Amino acid sequence: MTQFLSLLLNGLSLGAIYALIALGFVIIFKASEVVSFTHGSLLLLGAYSIARLSEPLGFLLAVLVGLVVTALAAFLIERLIINRLRGAPVISLAIVTIGVDIILLTELIRRIGPDILNVPHPWGGESVRIGGIGITQNRLIAMIVAGVLIALFFVAFKYSSWGVAMRASAEDGETAALMGIRQGRVSALAWVVAGVLAGVAALFLVGSPTPGVSSAVYATALRAFPAAILGGLDSTGGALVGGLLIGLAESLAAGYQEQLLFLGRGFGEVVPYVVMIAVLLVRPSGLFGTKELTRV
Repeated sequence: MTQFLSLLLNGLSLGAIYALIALGFVIIFKASEVVSFTHGSLLLLGAYSIARLSEPLGFLLAVLVGLVVTALAAFLIERLIINRLRGAPVISLAIVTIGVDIILLTELIRRIGPDILNVPHPWGGESVRIGGIGITQNRLIAMIVAGVLIALFFVAFKYSSWGVAMRASAEDGETAALMGIRQGRVSALAWVVAGVLAGVAALFLVGSPTPGVSSAVYATALRAFPAAILGGLDSTGGALVGGLLIGLAESLAAGYQEQLLFLGRGFGEVVPYVVMIAVLLVRPSGLFGTKELTRV
């Protein structure tokens, strides 16, 4: 029971990080109707920036600059590419984001090389115990920070003018434009917010128990994509639920891998996609997605 509760808590903390990334997928789709595959490379860019700048600038300033870098990169992608292709078929936009992702990822992998870059988190790699359950300080702080950011996002999404404009654009873009909503501005801000969320997720994703920044971080980040699809690509609440479910599934599969050897070694790495496929076979639009949603 202690092992199960430990895996449960660690799964929830990992799921909170995935939820931040999945939320970025969702708000981009709602604001610009783009299935963005650039998130993995944006997250790696944030982690790389923080790792490289931590020594000359210090941890806190490096984190701030890293968040600005990811937000700026997301903004430039939207302004220079996505905005110019507004109205193009969904499949074309998705393929364009794959191309951008490959270009950015290739350059980042070249810069990182075979090394593992360390991010000097002030809380280090120590663990804390809650009752008899152990969890790293990094994952515990990640869960708290993610909870605060997600709560702030939902408040802004519901009550701010930007949130109202995004919901209106997602509901009926043509009517929203006739009512004076500048969809280009809504889309640009959505990409910036998604970039910031990716940067925050990167900060905790490369901390304990993960050894540091390497090209493997990209593959880890992509596991948040099934979370967005699982919850429903047009549902912000679905991103939260999907992220938590994927985090729990991955943690439990890794923790009980000895009992799951009949499924093959490394099953924990593919379990997010297995869960996604299983849910989509029953609900093709995701747990909270609308049936009108177009899949890519």
